[in-house]
Amino acid sequence: MEKLIHDFSFGLFFWQAFILLVLIALMVKFAWKPIMQTLTDREEGIKDALQSAENAKKEMMALKADNQKLLDEARAERDAMIKEATAIKDKMIADAKEEAQVQGAKMIEQAKATIESEKNAAMAEIKTQVSSLSLEIAEKLLKEELTNKEAQTKLVEKLLGDVKLN
Repeated sequence: MEKLIHDFSFGLFFWQAFILLVLIALMVKFAWKPIMQTLTDREEGIKDALQSAENAKKEMMALKADNQKLLDEARAERDAMIKEATAIKDKMIADAKEEAQVQGAKMIEQAKATIESEKNAAMAEIKTQVSSLSLEIAEKLLKEELTNKEAQTKLVEKLLGDVKLN
């Protein structure tokens, strides 16, 4: 350090200081403004990017809220459709049961009517057979006992007493 102080030259110092000042002036004139402009541009770009990110975040939140709203509406609509379908199904089942009961009642009434008509037909046939049997009996009695009228009457009454009609 002492050597520096003893070898100190004012001329060299002057020229070095002058060159430094010229360099600083050139730097300020030609480089300082572009560097500062670049820094300012970069700072503004970062601010714009942050603002865009904030806007995008807000937009995403809005979209998320809209999506949730749409999802809730879709769920409500689905629930309404399920409720309506259930009501339609229940009505169809009730209508089918009612129709089945009506058809069953009709079939029972038809069966009763058929049974009644067959019963009446059977009774008519039985009456016909009884009358034809009665005629045959009477015919046989007449053939056997044409002479004895009293015996004939007793026999017919006895046979008719044995056969009872409803």
